[in-house]
Amino acid sequence: MVKRIAIFASGSGSNAQKIIEHFKKNPEVEVSIVLANRPDAYVLQRADNFEIPTHVFDREEFTTSDSVVNLLTNLNIDLVVLAGFLWLIPTNMIEAFPNRIVNIHPALLPKFGGKGMYGMKVHKAVLNAGENESGITIHYVNAEFDEGEIIYQAKYKIEKGDDVDMIAYKGQQLEHQYYPKVIENLLKKLSK
Repeated sequence: MVKRIAIFASGSGSNAQKIIEHFKKNPEVEVSIVLANRPDAYVLQRADNFEIPTHVFDREEFTTSDSVVNLLTNLNIDLVVLAGFLWLIPTNMIEAFPNRIVNIHPALLPKFGGKGMYGMKVHKAVLNAGENESGITIHYVNAEFDEGEIIYQAKYKIEKGDDVDMIAYKGQQLEHQYYPKVIENLLKKLSK
């Protein structure tokens, strides 16, 4: 049985591309669709480059109807992967995919998480706090921002002189290295 992934993203989609590349030659896993909440999100071009179907939705479609959930259900999606997706996931989707929605956060949760903490905002907060390490957190999604059960964390050292761009770079390297592998392991567990 092929395991099917749906990827949600709001921006560039570098993590989405790494996930797509990771599973491209795996006959047991398919990235079935890439969804975005912005029609200008570059992730849509990345998906198109791999001939993966896309769907763009607005806030009303996402939060007040079942159309996105129905789309995922009709595609027999096994795992919903958030890759730089900035909206809170609505209850109907959490209920339709219990413990089957995962997110990646660019810091070591529970530090530097919550509403409004994404991308460079997180890295600036880490730098301003004088942390000597940061990292990534892959976690299940629940009804609150960044509060779902932690699945995996990886750390990197913040060196003296690292600026916010270097911190972001170090974090992205870990994201690209670990997110596809963690997703693969989660899909294997779903098979059992």
